[in-house]
Amino acid sequence: MASFDQVKKEYDKQAPTYSEYDDMPLGKMESQLISSALGDCTGASVLDLGGGTGLRARQVLAHGAASVDVVDLSPEMLRVGQAATDPAADVRWFAADASQPLDHLPLREYDLVMANWVFDHANSMAELEGMWRNATGRLRPRGRFVGTRSGEPRAPAVADGAGRYGLTYKDFVDVPDGVRFRYIIHLDPPLEFEASSLRVSYSGSTAMHDRFGLRDVQIEPYENSEAIRSDPAFWKVFLDQPSLAVVKAWKREG
Repeated sequence: MASFDQVKKEYDKQAPTYSEYDDMPLGKMESQLISSALGDCTGASVLDLGGGTGLRARQVLAHGAASVDVVDLSPEMLRVGQAATDPAADVRWFAADASQPLDHLPLREYDLVMANWVFDHANSMAELEGMWRNATGRLRPRGRFVGTRSGEPRAPAVADGAGRYGLTYKDFVDVPDGVRFRYIIHLDPPLEFEASSLRVSYSGSTAMHDRFGLRDVQIEPYENSEAIRSDPAFWKVFLDQPSLAVVKAWKREG
């Protein structure tokens, strides 16, 4: 089982080109779904857990957000993100493990929390619970949650070796209540990272959302992606068994 220190080293090493993921078919489609899920964010305060190079932080700023706090395990990902972000934007960058308490950081209450792919790095239920606690603990009542998660890791769209969407999962190892694997982003040169997803996350269950105070959990419709609408035949393998989902929900009151 990979430690968070190993994951951090991998992301640090490959940070300079990570943002090119959005040039891959899957990255473009995900970005479009996230934009659809975000909608109007005018004036919103945002926490971006696992925000890395700030891809989604810059995206939510473009949707009108007033401020973003980015938390990521990799200092190098954050450095690359800060260099790519308008210095006039109200963005703060914090290096920390999203599975552990974040009380040492000067975080606040947020209108929107994003957690994209974060839950697909949990090696245990305790780590997953810590991630969810951080994702929802500072979200104001009726605030919004938006996050990308893995679908079935062995879905043909990413696991049949074709790499048609720019991403490949491989080296699967079943672990208690989930699966550990490596994923490749087919850039030049390729990027490769460790991941670990628990069944309660990738199965589409809303158990964790319910447990941590979220309601009206929805998967952003795939047809809201222009990439999918414009070429459904290309996306058929993906749509038959989606390898990712963009999920949105709202914080319960009380």
